[in-house]
Order: sequence, then C-alpha cells, then structure tokens
Amino acid sequence: MSRVVMLVIGTLLGLFVLFNFLLPMLVGLVKIALIVGVIALLVFVAVAVMSKSSRSH
Repeated sequence: MSRVVMLVIGTLLGLFVLFNFLLPMLVGLVKIALIVGVIALLVFVAVAVMSKSSRSH
C-alpha cells in the first residue's frame, strides 16, 4: 500500500515540476528564438533591399 501512495505522490510531484518549471522555461526559449528569428529576417530583408538599390545605380 505504501508503494502505491509513494508512486502517486511521485507522479504528482513530477507533473508539478513539469508544468510549473519545465514548460514555462521551454515556452520562454521558443519566444526568444522567435524574436531572434524575426529580427534576423528583418535584417536580411533590409540588406537585400539595400544591395538591390545600390546595384541599380
């Protein structure tokens, strides 16, 4: 009986750690990667536009 209780407590503690620490950290990392990707895309577009406009002159 105590093994079952310990298993349930361990499972609940594992889910608590997963949902309160790991998932928000992963969501934060994805947000940071998305922001960096958007900034890199904007820089790439700006450089491409500048190179095309300087080549036409």
